[in-house]
Amino acid sequence: MSFDREPVVAGQFYAGRQDQWLATVQSCMRGEKENEKTAKLAMVPHAGHVFSGGVAGQTLARAKLTDTVLLLGPNHTGMGAPMAVWPDGKWLLPGAAMDVDAELAAAILAAEPALTADRVAHLQEHSLEVILPFLWAKNPEMRIVPIAVGDPRPHKLGGAAAKIAEVLARLGREVSVVVSSDMNHFASDEKTRVIDRHALDRILALDPMGFYGKVREENISMCGVLPMTLGMHLANIQGAKKAELVAYATSADVNGDVSRVVGYAGIIIE
Repeated sequence: MSFDREPVVAGQFYAGRQDQWLATVQSCMRGEKENEKTAKLAMVPHAGHVFSGGVAGQTLARAKLTDTVLLLGPNHTGMGAPMAVWPDGKWLLPGAAMDVDAELAAAILAAEPALTADRVAHLQEHSLEVILPFLWAKNPEMRIVPIAVGDPRPHKLGGAAAKIAEVLARLGREVSVVVSSDMNHFASDEKTRVIDRHALDRILALDPMGFYGKVREENISMCGVLPMTLGMHLANIQGAKKAELVAYATSADVNGDVSRVVGYAGIIIE
């Protein structure tokens, strides 16, 4: 029996009415031209739309995405399986919904034992929900495979990426990955911009293990390091050629408080 996911942060991280959230995300996406090449991966932040919507909107407006998207996000709650796939049904938004690609989810689950059909990891997790309004605004028919990635072991992340790549090749599917992650949390604006750049440099070099190591070594509190490591491995297996930093900001750009900020980056890998 399929099961729909209800929104849990509507009215907090983004507006609780469709006309309001749609107006916000459309204004965040306005003026950007979609790239000609299909994105293998786009990374966007998931703070409240007032804080990180500009970076997320600019990036997703520019990213040319496939009709089905693998959504990879962190597990902030610690609930559920270490690599949790929402297997079927719909993800609901106020006034809208996005269908889960149940066929692709089932194929991935069958191929990789480290991935588990698990809804518990997603029920209270905000990181993927916050970016759905942008994806819906871009393509209301888009289907998703939501995966909460909380396994910290790099070889498990690389292994899961390899299995997912095998499934996509076997099915003859081209699928974009969208990773949801904020950058460093709660250092000063000055420090955050410096250490975030160290992590972003490894992403721009298409170096997933260097990126994973740099985040650990410098204690960069980037919540989506695990999904981004998995996503970069997958992009590389699929022949990624270049990564572009579309936008970068911190919460200080919105609220003016430079003492304690969160960093936001938008990346496209083609």
